[in-house]
Amino acid sequence: MSDDDNSPISAGAAKQLFAELKAAPALVLAVSGGPDSVALMWLAARWRRGLARGPELTVVTVDHGLRVEAAREAREVKRLATELGLTHRTLRWRGAKPATGLPAAAREARYRLLAQAARVAGASHVLTAHTRDDQAETLLMRLVRGSGIAGLSAMARLTTRDGLVLARPLLDVPKSQLIATLKRAGIGFTDDPTNRDAAFTRPRLRALLPQLAAEGGDARTLARLSARLARANAAVEVLTDGAERFLRLRDRGDAPQPGVRSFEAAAFASLPDEVRLRLLLRAIDALGHEGPAELGKVETLLAALDQSMRDQDVAARSRAPAKGRAILKQTLAGALISLAGGRIHIAPAPARRSPREVKKGS
Repeated sequence: MSDDDNSPISAGAAKQLFAELKAAPALVLAVSGGPDSVALMWLAARWRRGLARGPELTVVTVDHGLRVEAAREAREVKRLATELGLTHRTLRWRGAKPATGLPAAAREARYRLLAQAARVAGASHVLTAHTRDDQAETLLMRLVRGSGIAGLSAMARLTTRDGLVLARPLLDVPKSQLIATLKRAGIGFTDDPTNRDAAFTRPRLRALLPQLAAEGGDARTLARLSARLARANAAVEVLTDGAERFLRLRDRGDAPQPGVRSFEAAAFASLPDEVRLRLLLRAIDALGHEGPAELGKVETLLAALDQSMRDQDVAARSRAPAKGRAILKQTLAGALISLAGGRIHIAPAPARRSPREVKKGS
Protein backbone atom coordinates (compact mmCIF):
# COMPACT_ATOMS: atom_id res chain seq x y z
CA MET A 1 0.00 0.00 0.00
CA SER A 2 1.01 3.62 -0.48
CA ASP A 3 2.81 5.43 2.30
CA ASP A 4 0.20 8.18 1.86
CA ASP A 5 -2.67 7.01 4.04
CA ASN A 6 -5.04 9.48 2.38
CA SER A 7 -4.44 8.50 -1.24
CA PRO A 8 -6.98 6.41 -3.20
CA ILE A 9 -6.07 2.78 -3.87
CA SER A 10 -4.90 2.28 -7.44
CA ALA A 11 -6.11 -0.52 -9.70
CA GLY A 12 -2.66 -2.12 -9.50
CA ALA A 13 -2.62 -2.03 -5.71
CA ALA A 14 -6.15 -3.47 -5.58
CA LYS A 15 -5.06 -6.31 -7.84
CA GLN A 16 -2.40 -7.25 -5.29
CA LEU A 17 -4.95 -7.20 -2.47
CA PHE A 18 -7.01 -9.96 -4.09
CA ALA A 19 -4.30 -11.82 -6.03
CA GLU A 20 -4.28 -14.92 -3.79
CA LEU A 21 -8.05 -15.36 -4.26
CA LYS A 22 -8.00 -15.58 -8.07
CA ALA A 23 -8.35 -19.38 -8.13
CA ALA A 24 -11.28 -19.53 -5.69
CA PRO A 25 -14.52 -20.88 -7.22
CA ALA A 26 -16.67 -18.21 -5.57
CA LEU A 27 -16.35 -15.55 -2.87
CA VAL A 28 -18.82 -14.05 -0.43
CA LEU A 29 -18.29 -10.37 0.44
CA ALA A 30 -19.62 -9.21 3.81
CA VAL A 31 -20.93 -5.70 3.15
CA SER A 32 -22.80 -3.68 5.78
CA GLY A 33 -22.94 -0.37 3.94
CA GLY A 34 -20.19 1.40 5.89
CA PRO A 35 -17.14 2.82 4.10
CA ASP A 36 -14.85 -0.15 4.73
CA SER A 37 -17.17 -2.84 3.39
CA VAL A 38 -18.48 -0.70 0.50
CA ALA A 39 -14.86 -0.11 -0.53
CA LEU A 40 -14.25 -3.87 -0.31
CA MET A 41 -17.19 -4.48 -2.66
CA TRP A 42 -16.17 -1.77 -5.14
CA LEU A 43 -12.50 -2.85 -5.19
CA ALA A 44 -13.39 -6.54 -5.55
CA ALA A 45 -15.82 -5.81 -8.40
CA ARG A 46 -13.18 -3.75 -10.23
CA TRP A 47 -10.61 -6.51 -9.72
CA ARG A 48 -13.03 -9.21 -10.96
CA ARG A 49 -13.84 -7.24 -14.11
CA GLY A 50 -10.16 -7.26 -15.00
CA LEU A 51 -9.97 -11.07 -14.99
CA ALA A 52 -10.70 -13.27 -17.98
CA ARG A 53 -11.79 -15.96 -15.54
CA GLY A 54 -12.25 -15.58 -11.82
CA PRO A 55 -14.48 -16.36 -8.85
CA GLU A 56 -18.16 -15.52 -8.74
CA LEU A 57 -18.83 -12.72 -6.23
CA THR A 58 -21.86 -12.69 -3.92
CA VAL A 59 -22.50 -9.71 -1.66
CA VAL A 60 -24.17 -10.50 1.68
CA THR A 61 -25.58 -7.93 4.08
CA VAL A 62 -26.54 -9.08 7.57
CA ASP A 63 -29.41 -7.17 9.19
CA HIS A 64 -29.08 -7.77 12.93
CA GLY A 65 -32.48 -6.24 13.62
CA LEU A 66 -30.96 -3.80 16.09
CA ARG A 67 -31.48 -0.52 14.20
CA VAL A 68 -34.45 0.64 12.17
CA GLU A 69 -32.08 2.09 9.55
CA ALA A 70 -30.52 -1.32 8.85
CA ALA A 71 -33.17 -2.40 6.32
CA ARG A 72 -32.75 0.80 4.31
CA GLU A 73 -28.95 0.43 4.40
CA ALA A 74 -29.24 -3.16 3.14
CA ARG A 75 -31.39 -1.93 0.21
CA GLU A 76 -28.74 0.67 -0.61
CA VAL A 77 -26.03 -1.99 -0.62
CA LYS A 78 -28.20 -4.10 -2.93
CA ARG A 79 -28.64 -1.14 -5.30
CA LEU A 80 -24.89 -0.55 -5.53
CA ALA A 81 -24.12 -4.27 -5.85
CA THR A 82 -26.58 -4.51 -8.73
CA GLU A 83 -24.94 -1.53 -10.45
CA LEU A 84 -21.62 -3.34 -10.12
CA GLY A 85 -23.09 -6.52 -11.61
CA LEU A 86 -22.95 -8.50 -8.37
CA THR A 87 -25.47 -10.83 -6.76
CA HIS A 88 -26.75 -9.58 -3.41
CA ARG A 89 -28.50 -11.23 -0.47
CA THR A 90 -29.78 -9.77 2.81
CA LEU A 91 -29.82 -12.16 5.77
CA ARG A 92 -31.54 -11.36 9.05
CA TRP A 93 -30.59 -12.30 12.59
CA ARG A 94 -33.90 -13.44 13.97
CA GLY A 95 -34.94 -14.31 17.51
CA ALA A 96 -34.42 -12.76 20.92
CA LYS A 97 -31.31 -10.65 21.47
CA PRO A 98 -29.23 -11.01 24.67
CA ALA A 99 -29.38 -8.28 27.32
CA THR A 100 -25.61 -8.51 27.86
CA GLY A 101 -22.73 -9.33 25.54
CA LEU A 102 -24.65 -8.02 22.55
CA PRO A 103 -21.63 -7.14 20.32
CA ALA A 104 -20.14 -10.63 20.73
CA ALA A 105 -23.50 -12.31 20.11
CA ALA A 106 -24.10 -10.17 17.02
CA ARG A 107 -20.64 -11.02 15.71
CA GLU A 108 -21.26 -14.77 16.16
CA ALA A 109 -24.63 -14.49 14.43
CA ARG A 110 -23.07 -12.55 11.56
CA TYR A 111 -20.38 -15.15 10.93
CA ARG A 112 -22.89 -17.98 11.18
CA LEU A 113 -25.14 -16.37 8.57
CA LEU A 114 -22.18 -15.55 6.32
CA ALA A 115 -21.04 -19.18 6.48
CA GLN A 116 -24.53 -20.34 5.50
CA ALA A 117 -24.54 -17.94 2.55
CA ALA A 118 -21.10 -19.12 1.46
CA ARG A 119 -22.23 -22.73 1.37
CA VAL A 120 -25.29 -21.84 -0.70
CA ALA A 121 -23.09 -19.88 -3.14
CA GLY A 122 -20.44 -22.60 -3.32
CA ALA A 123 -17.87 -20.12 -2.01
CA SER A 124 -14.59 -21.19 -0.46
CA HIS A 125 -13.92 -17.82 1.20
CA VAL A 126 -15.82 -15.15 3.11
CA LEU A 127 -14.22 -11.71 2.73
CA THR A 128 -14.57 -9.10 5.46
CA ALA A 129 -13.43 -5.48 5.36
CA HIS A 130 -11.31 -5.35 8.52
CA THR A 131 -8.68 -2.63 8.18
CA ARG A 132 -5.44 -1.61 9.83
CA ASP A 133 -7.50 0.58 12.17
CA ASP A 134 -9.59 -2.43 13.21
CA GLN A 135 -6.40 -4.37 13.86
CA ALA A 136 -5.11 -1.62 16.16
CA GLU A 137 -8.41 -1.48 18.05
CA THR A 138 -8.50 -5.27 18.43
CA LEU A 139 -4.97 -5.23 19.86
CA LEU A 140 -5.99 -2.56 22.38
CA MET A 141 -9.12 -4.47 23.39
CA ARG A 142 -7.15 -7.63 24.02
CA LEU A 143 -4.36 -5.75 25.75
CA VAL A 144 -6.67 -4.25 28.37
CA ARG A 145 -8.20 -7.69 28.91
CA GLY A 146 -4.79 -9.20 29.62
CA SER A 147 -4.68 -11.56 26.63
CA GLY A 148 -1.70 -13.81 26.00
CA ILE A 149 0.58 -13.82 22.98
CA ALA A 150 -1.98 -15.56 20.77
CA GLY A 151 -4.66 -13.00 21.59
CA LEU A 152 -2.34 -10.03 21.10
CA SER A 153 -1.54 -11.33 17.62
CA ALA A 154 -5.02 -9.95 16.90
CA MET A 155 -6.51 -10.82 13.51
CA ALA A 156 -4.83 -12.90 10.82
CA ARG A 157 -5.18 -12.20 7.10
CA LEU A 158 -6.53 -15.74 6.60
CA THR A 159 -8.25 -17.92 9.19
CA THR A 160 -10.45 -21.00 9.03
CA ARG A 161 -13.94 -20.83 10.51
CA ASP A 162 -16.91 -23.18 10.13
CA GLY A 163 -15.09 -25.09 7.38
CA LEU A 164 -14.52 -21.93 5.30
CA VAL A 165 -11.61 -19.53 4.90
CA LEU A 166 -12.22 -16.10 6.40
CA ALA A 167 -10.14 -13.62 4.40
CA ARG A 168 -9.31 -10.02 5.36
CA PRO A 169 -7.66 -8.56 2.25
CA LEU A 170 -7.76 -4.98 3.60
CA LEU A 171 -6.06 -5.74 6.92
CA ASP A 172 -2.96 -3.70 6.03
CA VAL A 173 -4.98 -0.82 4.55
CA PRO A 174 -5.87 2.29 6.61
CA LYS A 175 -9.52 3.30 6.70
CA SER A 176 -8.59 6.74 5.38
CA GLN A 177 -7.41 5.21 2.11
CA LEU A 178 -10.71 3.40 1.66
CA ILE A 179 -12.66 6.60 2.20
CA ALA A 180 -10.40 8.43 -0.26
CA THR A 181 -10.99 5.65 -2.80
CA LEU A 182 -14.77 5.91 -2.47
CA LYS A 183 -14.73 9.70 -2.70
CA ARG A 184 -12.72 9.62 -5.92
CA ALA A 185 -15.13 7.05 -7.38
CA GLY A 186 -18.18 9.04 -6.24
CA ILE A 187 -19.48 6.15 -4.17
CA GLY A 188 -21.62 6.92 -1.10
CA PHE A 189 -21.69 4.97 2.16
CA THR A 190 -23.56 4.95 5.46
CA ASP A 191 -22.43 5.97 8.92
CA ASP A 192 -23.38 3.53 11.68
CA PRO A 193 -23.82 5.55 14.92
CA THR A 194 -23.07 2.50 17.05
CA ASN A 195 -19.44 2.89 15.95
CA ARG A 196 -19.35 5.93 18.26
CA ASP A 197 -21.58 4.57 21.04
CA ALA A 198 -19.56 4.83 24.26
CA ALA A 199 -21.71 2.10 25.79
CA PHE A 200 -19.47 -0.39 23.96
CA THR A 201 -15.79 -1.09 24.56
CA ARG A 202 -14.49 -0.75 21.01
CA PRO A 203 -15.80 2.82 20.45
CA ARG A 204 -14.36 3.91 23.80
CA LEU A 205 -10.94 2.57 22.85
CA ARG A 206 -11.29 4.03 19.36
CA ALA A 207 -11.70 7.46 20.97
CA LEU A 208 -8.29 7.01 22.64
CA LEU A 209 -6.41 6.41 19.39
CA PRO A 210 -5.71 10.08 18.62
CA GLN A 211 -4.07 10.50 22.03
CA LEU A 212 -2.02 7.33 21.53
CA ALA A 213 -1.02 8.51 18.05
CA ALA A 214 0.28 11.77 19.56
CA GLU A 215 2.63 9.62 21.66
CA GLY A 216 3.74 7.56 18.65
CA GLY A 217 1.23 4.75 19.10
CA ASP A 218 -0.77 5.24 15.92
CA ALA A 219 -2.66 2.48 14.09
CA ARG A 220 0.35 1.69 11.89
CA THR A 221 2.59 1.15 14.92
CA LEU A 222 -0.01 -0.92 16.79
CA ALA A 223 -0.63 -3.09 13.72
CA ARG A 224 3.13 -3.60 13.37
CA LEU A 225 3.28 -4.70 17.01
CA SER A 226 0.47 -7.15 16.37
CA ALA A 227 2.33 -8.59 13.38
CA ARG A 228 5.48 -9.06 15.46
CA LEU A 229 3.51 -10.80 18.18
CA ALA A 230 1.95 -13.01 15.51
CA ARG A 231 5.46 -14.08 14.45
CA ALA A 232 6.35 -14.87 18.06
CA ASN A 233 3.10 -16.79 18.49
CA ALA A 234 3.82 -18.85 15.36
CA ALA A 235 7.27 -19.70 16.71
CA VAL A 236 5.86 -20.85 20.05
CA GLU A 237 3.30 -23.00 18.21
CA VAL A 238 6.17 -24.74 16.39
CA LEU A 239 7.88 -25.34 19.75
CA THR A 240 4.64 -26.72 21.15
CA ASP A 241 4.32 -29.12 18.22
CA GLY A 242 7.86 -30.31 18.94
CA ALA A 243 7.07 -30.69 22.64
CA GLU A 244 4.08 -32.89 21.80
CA ARG A 245 6.31 -35.14 19.70
CA PHE A 246 8.89 -35.21 22.52
CA LEU A 247 6.29 -36.32 25.06
CA ARG A 248 4.94 -38.99 22.69
CA LEU A 249 8.46 -40.36 22.19
CA ARG A 250 8.84 -40.64 25.97
CA ASP A 251 5.69 -42.80 25.95
CA ARG A 252 6.70 -44.96 23.00
CA GLY A 253 6.37 -48.20 24.96
CA ASP A 254 3.00 -47.32 26.50
CA ALA A 255 -0.23 -47.75 24.56
CA PRO A 256 -2.32 -44.58 24.96
CA GLN A 257 -5.79 -44.92 26.46
CA PRO A 258 -8.58 -44.07 24.02
CA GLY A 259 -10.02 -40.60 24.65
CA VAL A 260 -7.28 -39.67 27.13
CA ARG A 261 -4.13 -37.58 26.78
CA SER A 262 -1.37 -38.40 29.18
CA PHE A 263 2.04 -36.82 29.83
CA GLU A 264 4.96 -38.03 31.88
CA ALA A 265 4.96 -35.42 34.65
CA ALA A 266 8.75 -35.08 34.92
CA ALA A 267 9.17 -34.61 31.16
CA PHE A 268 6.27 -32.15 31.10
CA ALA A 269 7.83 -30.15 33.95
CA SER A 270 11.07 -29.72 31.97
CA LEU A 271 9.35 -27.68 29.25
CA PRO A 272 9.00 -23.87 29.17
CA ASP A 273 5.87 -22.53 30.88
CA GLU A 274 4.34 -21.08 27.71
CA VAL A 275 4.71 -24.42 25.92
CA ARG A 276 3.21 -26.30 28.87
CA LEU A 277 0.25 -23.93 28.94
CA ARG A 278 -0.40 -24.54 25.26
CA LEU A 279 -0.14 -28.30 25.66
CA LEU A 280 -2.75 -28.16 28.41
CA LEU A 281 -4.96 -25.83 26.38
CA ARG A 282 -4.80 -28.12 23.35
CA ALA A 283 -5.67 -31.21 25.37
CA ILE A 284 -8.48 -29.53 27.34
CA ASP A 285 -10.02 -27.99 24.23
CA ALA A 286 -9.79 -31.32 22.39
CA LEU A 287 -11.33 -33.43 25.16
CA GLY A 288 -13.50 -30.98 27.10
CA HIS A 289 -17.13 -30.38 26.22
CA GLU A 290 -17.74 -26.89 27.62
CA GLY A 291 -16.04 -24.68 25.06
CA PRO A 292 -12.51 -23.24 24.90
CA ALA A 293 -10.65 -23.04 28.19
CA GLU A 294 -9.82 -19.57 29.53
CA LEU A 295 -6.10 -18.83 29.61
CA GLY A 296 -6.22 -17.49 33.18
CA LYS A 297 -7.85 -20.68 34.44
CA VAL A 298 -5.27 -22.83 32.65
CA GLU A 299 -2.52 -20.73 34.25
CA THR A 300 -4.07 -21.46 37.66
CA LEU A 301 -4.25 -25.15 36.77
CA LEU A 302 -0.58 -25.21 35.77
CA ALA A 303 0.40 -23.60 39.08
CA ALA A 304 -1.63 -26.26 40.93
CA LEU A 305 0.05 -29.03 38.94
CA ASP A 306 3.50 -27.64 39.70
CA GLN A 307 2.69 -27.40 43.41
CA SER A 308 1.32 -30.95 43.43
CA MET A 309 4.45 -32.25 41.70
CA ARG A 310 6.61 -30.49 44.29
CA ASP A 311 4.51 -31.98 47.08
CA GLN A 312 4.84 -35.39 45.46
CA ASP A 313 8.64 -35.07 45.40
CA VAL A 314 8.70 -34.14 49.09
CA ALA A 315 6.44 -37.05 49.95
CA ALA A 316 8.58 -39.46 47.93
CA ARG A 317 11.66 -38.49 49.93
CA SER A 318 9.94 -38.88 53.29
CA ARG A 319 7.71 -41.90 52.74
CA ALA A 320 6.46 -44.18 49.96
CA PRO A 321 3.51 -42.48 48.23
CA ALA A 322 0.32 -44.39 47.55
CA LYS A 323 0.96 -45.76 44.09
CA GLY A 324 -1.51 -44.66 41.44
CA ARG A 325 -3.61 -42.49 43.76
CA ALA A 326 -4.43 -39.11 42.27
CA ILE A 327 -2.86 -36.29 44.22
CA LEU A 328 -4.61 -33.67 42.09
CA LYS A 329 -7.95 -33.87 40.32
CA GLN A 330 -9.68 -30.85 38.74
CA THR A 331 -12.25 -30.18 36.07
CA LEU A 332 -11.91 -27.34 33.58
CA ALA A 333 -14.01 -26.55 30.48
CA GLY A 334 -15.53 -30.01 30.56
CA ALA A 335 -12.22 -31.86 30.91
CA LEU A 336 -10.91 -33.80 33.91
CA ILE A 337 -7.25 -33.19 34.73
CA SER A 338 -5.47 -35.40 37.22
CA LEU A 339 -1.95 -36.12 38.46
CA ALA A 340 -1.30 -39.68 39.54
CA GLY A 341 1.55 -42.15 39.37
CA GLY A 342 3.95 -39.59 37.98
CA ARG A 343 1.69 -38.79 35.05
CA ILE A 344 -0.70 -36.01 34.07
CA HIS A 345 -3.95 -37.25 32.55
CA ILE A 346 -6.57 -35.21 30.64
CA ALA A 347 -9.89 -36.87 29.81
CA PRO A 348 -13.50 -35.83 29.21
CA ALA A 349 -15.17 -34.96 32.51
CA PRO A 350 -18.44 -36.64 33.44
CA ALA A 351 -21.43 -34.58 32.35
CA ARG A 352 -22.68 -32.20 35.01
CA ARG A 353 -25.88 -33.27 36.73
CA SER A 354 -28.74 -30.80 36.62
CA PRO A 355 -30.19 -29.54 39.94
CA ARG A 356 -33.30 -31.64 39.22
CA GLU A 357 -31.18 -34.78 38.78
CA VAL A 358 -29.23 -34.06 41.98
CA LYS A 359 -32.45 -33.55 43.93
CA LYS A 360 -33.98 -36.70 42.46
CA GLY A 361 -30.95 -38.80 43.37
CA SER A 362 -30.62 -37.48 46.93
